[in-house]
Amino acid sequence: MASETEEDLLKSFMAEVSEVERDNEVQRILGSFKLNPFEHLNLPFDVSTDDVKKQYRKLSLLVHPDKCKHPQAKEAFGALAKAQQLLLDPQERGYILDQVTAAKEELRAKRKKELKKDNASRIKATVDEGKYEEQYERSEEFQVQLKLKVREILAEKEWRRRKMQMRISEEEGRLKKDEEKTKEMWKRKREHEEQWEETRENRVSSWRDFMKTGNKGKKGEIKPPKLKTEDPNKSYVQRPVKRG
Repeated sequence: MASETEEDLLKSFMAEVSEVERDNEVQRILGSFKLNPFEHLNLPFDVSTDDVKKQYRKLSLLVHPDKCKHPQAKEAFGALAKAQQLLLDPQERGYILDQVTAAKEELRAKRKKELKKDNASRIKATVDEGKYEEQYERSEEFQVQLKLKVREILAEKEWRRRKMQMRISEEEGRLKKDEEKTKEMWKRKREHEEQWEETRENRVSSWRDFMKTGNKGKKGEIKPPKLKTEDPNKSYVQRPVKRG
């Protein structure tokens, strides 16, 4: 009976929502930080999975393309679906919460330095044994700082991931080019070997022909006179050289 009452309340709420409110919600969703699904669903970081499902149902009905006339309603509806998917995935949710923890640690360290300069606040924090700081972390001021710090950390992590992916892509591209060059080299070598093998018979035949007829002059060919390297008849006599 309780679930039916909740369903009736939701339907009543949706009936009272104006078109302007629907349009504003579309703009809020699309203006949220893309890497933080908690922002898309407008939820704090410590919500349960049941809260995620309830909030998704409420907001998805609010911006559903069939009920919202905003031209980007479909895009906002898809962003909500993706946000819910991420927050219901233990690994994805755990990754984001790890960044939230890192953001809190940075803000606490910064806060600690600030308290050292402010004696009154430092004494109050010491006397209250941590209650003063717990109260501060529940404040709107701290939550705004936490939200911004989480954005900063998520953006830095994503930038590093993209740079690494770019380097990996560049390396893969270089390896692919090297592989293509190697393939082309082996292709040319194989073609050369095939051509060499195809002309092998012609080369053997030419050599055999040369061995048979290479030392014999062709018929009717006039051979040049042989050069004399000796003078048996002593036809060449060196004349004596006159000396002054």
